[in-house]
Amino acid sequence: MFFGCHAMNVLKRKTLIEYSKKYVDAKGQLDAWYHEAEKVNWSGPQDIKMRYPSASLLRNNVVVFNIKGNRYRLIVRVGYQAQVVFIKWFGPHADYDKLTL
Repeated sequence: MFFGCHAMNVLKRKTLIEYSKKYVDAKGQLDAWYHEAEKVNWSGPQDIKMRYPSASLLRNNVVVFNIKGNRYRLIVRVGYQAQVVFIKWFGPHADYDKLTL
């Protein structure tokens, strides 16, 4: 994980804000994740796993982060070359189990 001028561009910040309003108890961790993600340069999945060992790496550069002690899941798609993170979904673990990824 490298810090520098080519930081990740987290798309759909507004979506994260809406999730924070819906799941108020997760707001602090969502905000912390966002502020960290916008400052890093992930060159590949290995960079994510170094910082977030419990993150699940799925096909098509989809990553699932555990939020608030695995009570919630945050699903993103990472464009490593473009340095973009697109917020796809956030919600309780129970709802995550119902998703088809």
